[in-house]
Amino acid sequence: MTSEQRSPLIQSYGSAYASLRTALDEFPREMWQFKPAPNRWSIHEIIIHLADSEANSFVRCRCFVAEPGKTIMAYDQDLWSARTDYHRQSTADALELFRLLRKMSHDLIRGLPEEAWLNTITHPEYGSMAFEKWLVIYEEHVRKHVGQMRRNYEAWKKTK
Repeated sequence: MTSEQRSPLIQSYGSAYASLRTALDEFPREMWQFKPAPNRWSIHEIIIHLADSEANSFVRCRCFVAEPGKTIMAYDQDLWSARTDYHRQSTADALELFRLLRKMSHDLIRGLPEEAWLNTITHPEYGSMAFEKWLVIYEEHVRKHVGQMRRNYEAWKKTK
């Protein structure tokens, strides 16, 4: 990927919090706990997941820069959701944590030298991961979950 191809991804990555906040305004708070199926997440749970995921992303980003080649930690998002009781956690705190973590990583990656983008880390489940792959994954992560939230909202409206 060239720096010209990477630049819009970095910009989009940096605007994810604003996009998330705008999307959340579409959904009435009374339906944030709604689960379209027992094995599906509510909007509340998605918000907490985004903070957990961003915390992992924050560390991974720094490993790419400071410790290329390092093996990173994997985590089971469904176990984290169940065992840390996402529904008891604060969405306001999770959103603020996401905002700060994303801002710090965005600030870091905007100024990286070109050669840093050649770095890799090792994921215990997926093997070698390129730094640019990390960017692609996390650039689209919020957008994918906003789509999930919209599907939840449509399912919730059908119950009314």
